[in-house]
Amino acid sequence: MNNDNHEKASITLREPTAEDGASVFDLISACPPLDTNSMYCNLLQSSHFSQTSVAAEMDANLVGFISGYVLPKKPDTLFIWQVAVGEKARGQGLASRMLRHILARDICKDVKYIETTITPDNRASWALFESLANKLNTQLNRSVMFDRQQHFAGQHETEMLVKVGPFKL
Repeated sequence: MNNDNHEKASITLREPTAEDGASVFDLISACPPLDTNSMYCNLLQSSHFSQTSVAAEMDANLVGFISGYVLPKKPDTLFIWQVAVGEKARGQGLASRMLRHILARDICKDVKYIETTITPDNRASWALFESLANKLNTQLNRSVMFDRQQHFAGQHETEMLVKVGPFKL
């Protein structure tokens, strides 16, 4: 087995727990350009939203994390809040693997759409969600969700709403 396959095989995916909150905070802090949230927010993501989030471990270290939730007014839509892959785990398709792991859970049995927001210059995120749309044999639509001036007072790039779907799992 070559080294790439060995490392990919050594990554374990699981539901996060509150005990992961500090590690999630550290991981996201090490993954610019991701917005760092408070550690308290990461604790909530890891506990309240554990069923729609995923933690990736390699050698007992957190190397990947996706936070998400089913939209309260759209039970067929999974919103992906953040995707973080640490440097040690990059280039292995981990982000895609984590997304599919969440979608395979019972809580997502009625999900037909994924939504997220991406800044126009975040090439890695665009590639991830375009690839996901292709793998799910569906479309990717985009529109402005939060405008740089209107919503961020010029202090943050525009966040584009990305909608993947509909799809069947």
